[in-house]
Amino acid sequence: MATQLEILLDKIKVLENELIEELQKQEEGFSYEIRKRRVYFEENVIIRHKEYAKRLLSYISDAPIKHILSVPFIWICIVPVLLLDVTISFYQWSCFPIYGIPKVKRQDYIAFDRQYLNYLNIIEKINCAYCSYVNGLIAYVQEIAARTEQFWCPIKHARRIKTLHSRYQKFINYGDAEKYRAEIDRVRHDFQDMKESQIERE
Repeated sequence: MATQLEILLDKIKVLENELIEELQKQEEGFSYEIRKRRVYFEENVIIRHKEYAKRLLSYISDAPIKHILSVPFIWICIVPVLLLDVTISFYQWSCFPIYGIPKVKRQDYIAFDRQYLNYLNIIEKINCAYCSYVNGLIAYVQEIAARTEQFWCPIKHARRIKTLHSRYQKFINYGDAEKYRAEIDRVRHDFQDMKESQIERE
């Protein structure tokens, strides 16, 4: 029988899915559609967007000096980010088949689509691509880590934590030694919900 915590986590998951669906409905309001992961705007919208594009020189000259000075500190982060990407992708590629864990699809987390917005200048588009990559990568890494934790240590925490990852509801309650020993093998391989979700999307 599901615990109150499991029921609440399931409700959160349902609400998250509803939120994503609601956000996708914006396609109609802003006159765009997505075909093969590419965004297409209506011609009149493209013309209107270009009117809002800020010229490059104005964009740079209007930027506060402290923002300009901080740019190198932002972009130096690309080095460890790329290293993390290569390392975690190699780990998943090599180890997940050994553990029998379904692989995480990068395209489900890392989305590059802001380059289709004609009201952004080239600097804004580059900045947006960088932010999309880093935030998407962090979500991708978190999902890989969540599936790894489910296999190796599927135990809920005693302390309150700020956010819960996607696999947390599958974990065994903190302190429940009997259930841990009895169900650890089942929980380690309990990815059926992901397979069902994949079938629904297809």
